[in-house]
Amino acid sequence: MSFYDKLKFDANGLIPAIIQEQTTGRVLMMAWMNRASLEKTVETGKTHFWSRSRQKFWMKGEESGHTQAVKDIAFDCDGDTLLIQVEQVGAACHEGYRSCFFRSAADGGQSFKITEAQLQKPEEIYGKKK
Repeated sequence: MSFYDKLKFDANGLIPAIIQEQTTGRVLMMAWMNRASLEKTVETGKTHFWSRSRQKFWMKGEESGHTQAVKDIAFDCDGDTLLIQVEQVGAACHEGYRSCFFRSAADGGQSFKITEAQLQKPEEIYGKKK
């Protein structure tokens, strides 16, 4: 039985992928994969995902240059979630932070705080939007 046969994709053919920096254990992001994006990830050693909002296949860093080199792909006991350990180049977040999880709840949930420094402004990464 192949690795792919052990996975449980949802009704839309997607599976959540948690992306973790291998050296630090920091969770960088969560994204969705379909079988084709997972196969491309395995084939190339670079993360590829399925965008639900854009209905589009994409490679992490294709616009920003902030790529992820895959070091390990694991799946949970139920086969319905992936954990992909990577070596991150640059910011993982499209808002210019190392991790997409740069905000934490504060004041009993009444506010939030920024928990890490922004590495770059989005306009520095992607250029000015017209």
